[in-house]
Amino acid sequence: MQINYDSLKADLHLHTFYSDGKLSPEELIQRAKLSGLDALSITDHDSVEGVEEAMHYGRINDIEIIPGVELSSEYKGQEVHVLGYFMDYKEPRFLHYLASFREKRLKRAEKMVERLNSMNIKITIDDVLSKARGNAAIGRPHIAFALMAANVVSNYNEAFFKYLGDNKTAYVKKPNISTAEAVKLISDTGGLSFVAHPGKTIRDNLIIELIEQGVDGIEIIHPSHTRDDIAYFLDITGQYFLLESGGSDFHGGRMNDDLIFGNYYIPVSKVNAMKNRLFSN
Repeated sequence: MQINYDSLKADLHLHTFYSDGKLSPEELIQRAKLSGLDALSITDHDSVEGVEEAMHYGRINDIEIIPGVELSSEYKGQEVHVLGYFMDYKEPRFLHYLASFREKRLKRAEKMVERLNSMNIKITIDDVLSKARGNAAIGRPHIAFALMAANVVSNYNEAFFKYLGDNKTAYVKKPNISTAEAVKLISDTGGLSFVAHPGKTIRDNLIIELIEQGVDGIEIIHPSHTRDDIAYFLDITGQYFLLESGGSDFHGGRMNDDLIFGNYYIPVSKVNAMKNRLFSN
């Protein structure tokens, strides 16, 4: 029987409790099974700790798991997130880099807690760490959850609006690597790199310059993208022979994103195009 890969669904942007998501890889895959997804990629921030677990439960549930990661980078002063797929997620140098990124994230969180303390908001870095799992990459969401637990704010969005959002009182800039370095790190580990959720901010000359940094594709489908955004980036991928990715950017309901799961995906034929690109090189 011939398989219609255009009818199979892949969500290639998902987070677990190994970064700033709520669910374990097992829970995420169980939910994916119920939602009719056929393939997925866990793209935790600066971490691949959930990939092996996901592989195990993917086999049990007959769901293909694509090794993934999401790296924060910077190009000309603008933060650019880069998604990586199909890397050798056990490669020692790659794991060393990710560990160093997570250490920088922790130091940034400590500075943000210090700023909150200076405003007489009594939370500790241990309060923040209690909202994460193992060697998770610590970020602003974990601080937001700690603020919620301490009844400083009533919800996640309030934490960012009052304290943690860009240029707010407790904000500390993330020490990002360059986009070129992120792309090279993924490429050197045998993977493919994609500009994540470019939306309204990464357009025109900027997206072209990022393509010149060596990215392999663009995330086309994302909850933040309108139909016009999708059409715009599809045109770009067509012009520059780039690959297409997409997904829900699901975090497990922590960010009021319960309804997006299973509704943002790409056909598995796009995953096969990624494999073809890798195998032809």
